[in-house]
Amino acid sequence: MHRFPHVPVLALLLSVAVAPAAAQTEMVASPNSRIQVAVTTQGPLTYSVMHDDELLVEASPLGVVLSTGDTLGTDVRLVHAAERSHDETWTQPWGEVTTIRDHHRELHLALAEDERRMDLRVRVFDDGVGFRYEWPAQDGLASFEIMGERTGFRFARDAEAWWIRAYEWNRYEYLYENTRLSQAGSVLHTPFTLAFAEGPFVAVHEAALVDYAAMSLRRSGPLAYQADLAPWSTGVRVYAEAPAQSPWRVLLIGDVPGDLVTNYTVLNLNAPNTLGDVSWVQPGTYVGIWWGMHLGELTWWPGPHLGATTERAKRYIDFAAAHDFDGVLVEGWNVGWDADWLGDGRSFSFTDPVEAFDLEAVAAYARERGTRLVGHHETAGNVPGYEAQMDSAYALMADLGVTSVKTGYVQWGMNFPRTEGPGVAPGDTAREWNYGQYMVNHYRRTLEAAARHQLSLNIHEPIKSTGLRRTYPNLLTTEGARGQEFNSPGGGGNGPGHVPTLVFTRMLAGPMDFTPGIFDIAAADEEHNRVPTTLAGQLALYVVLFSPLHMAADLVENYAPHLDALQFIKDVPVDWADTRVLEGAIGEHVTIARQDRHSDDWYLGAKTNGESRTVAVALDFLEAGRTYTATLYRDADDADWRSNPVAYTIESRTVTADAQLRIPLAPGGGLAVRFVPED
Repeated sequence: MHRFPHVPVLALLLSVAVAPAAAQTEMVASPNSRIQVAVTTQGPLTYSVMHDDELLVEASPLGVVLSTGDTLGTDVRLVHAAERSHDETWTQPWGEVTTIRDHHRELHLALAEDERRMDLRVRVFDDGVGFRYEWPAQDGLASFEIMGERTGFRFARDAEAWWIRAYEWNRYEYLYENTRLSQAGSVLHTPFTLAFAEGPFVAVHEAALVDYAAMSLRRSGPLAYQADLAPWSTGVRVYAEAPAQSPWRVLLIGDVPGDLVTNYTVLNLNAPNTLGDVSWVQPGTYVGIWWGMHLGELTWWPGPHLGATTERAKRYIDFAAAHDFDGVLVEGWNVGWDADWLGDGRSFSFTDPVEAFDLEAVAAYARERGTRLVGHHETAGNVPGYEAQMDSAYALMADLGVTSVKTGYVQWGMNFPRTEGPGVAPGDTAREWNYGQYMVNHYRRTLEAAARHQLSLNIHEPIKSTGLRRTYPNLLTTEGARGQEFNSPGGGGNGPGHVPTLVFTRMLAGPMDFTPGIFDIAAADEEHNRVPTTLAGQLALYVVLFSPLHMAADLVENYAPHLDALQFIKDVPVDWADTRVLEGAIGEHVTIARQDRHSDDWYLGAKTNGESRTVAVALDFLEAGRTYTATLYRDADDADWRSNPVAYTIESRTVTADAQLRIPLAPGGGLAVRFVPED
């Protein structure tokens, strides 16, 4: 532990940014000393952050506002301060890397205000900062209601920013806007990514969101935002009982954009695996009856164009078995889709199939063919209805040999009903935000219930990812952004710059079920609705966008003319030993290399926006002294996402770690490469 007067570099920080000279200040630095955090512990509670001896975050307020009108954090006094160092390496059961180093220094401040305790815990890593509030068990603060946080992020200078608006009707499913920090929106979701002139690159997010409301960012000054907690329908933001703690408020910091992608601060701030042996969690690649609904050729509801028929499911199973896919998703299999499902979801049964779909026979057929069904539960946001059926539904899935379930909550805004809890009288219904405390706790309950039946979840319309996959490794992937479905007719389109933006924004939160692999790219006639990539660009997504569950999302018949390109989807893993970002510029292009966890093979994916460009990267991630066969799936010379998207070339080269790869990318194009050792 170091007190501020003895740290010259922080004297600059507080003289510029903080408060009176008499203020008592504690500080903690990262193991490499590049990041330093100072906290005032007398009077108003504030923190400041320096990076490479330059002010990054000016003195910013800390604390919470209670429903009693009291504010914890405006007049604190220090009871005790302790600093410790921590350095361990832990193993992921699956992930983008096998092992992660958790190396940080921690400052724990026991604080008091009006005889009530609120502690602050700060952890500083070489590439990030996390801090949270903790309320120990105490007589003066047993049960309490939080009406808001004072937590601020007052940046010292303007930056380029990428962001989406919060409290909008379609949750997180918006295209990212790119402005100056000073011109960004009034209320934003996290991750919120910033690029400062001459560095660093920074993302604001949160970690370990448990029994609390999700944090958005509300503008509080020209270069400042304040934590904004999603409210209950009662107006309260968080109902709490001490001992309690907030999620971590997180700053990810890197010298180049790729440093944010390989930053594991959010995972390190989550609690370790609580499920024990999770060998039953099985990553994989699946196909499914899904894209046809978005094309308008099939329906989720019974009728002449129902997608979920026994015959069609068996045909997809045959395809999956022939090409070694791990599962087959069938949406629309269950009773309830023919009612007003989008209105309230009360008609859904999660155990009863529609007449045209023989659930048990299809599941048995999948097992016989060496694959399995992927479960699907669309709730339409009817949380009480889903929770009432959850255990029986998960038990049925497990009995059928299903190992993962895709859940959905297609509903908008403050429209998730509850029939009990605070502010709800008997017979009444209250509606809650998708990312309020009520839904945060619901999503966690689904993970715990699924784990009891050894099932993993792929949650669509989720709460944003905050690293809980470390604590609950059966949280394989989520949606929570504009995925492939927006590239279908009527979807509005994502544009060719969407993926190179997602990598450095939404993907910083965790894996995403984007549903890549569309080969019939020109299925939509209108340019703004069509898939905005080349076919090689679709292949690149399997490496560029991390998910332990990836879908080959097209109609299976559309793969028949391109079985040579399908080979890459069959080969590419979803579970990795190592990840390297070789180059990238936010919204423009990105190149990522990943090593298979179960072999010595490496894979590379490169994706550009609407501009053509050349990938020029060193292959020094390969093992020195070994020779590799590189199979390249690249854009043909005349490829273009608008005019000639299904034009690709497959070629092989012999390469070593000393080589450099130089490959042109078409507008909207991409590159996918498999490297296999020859010895």
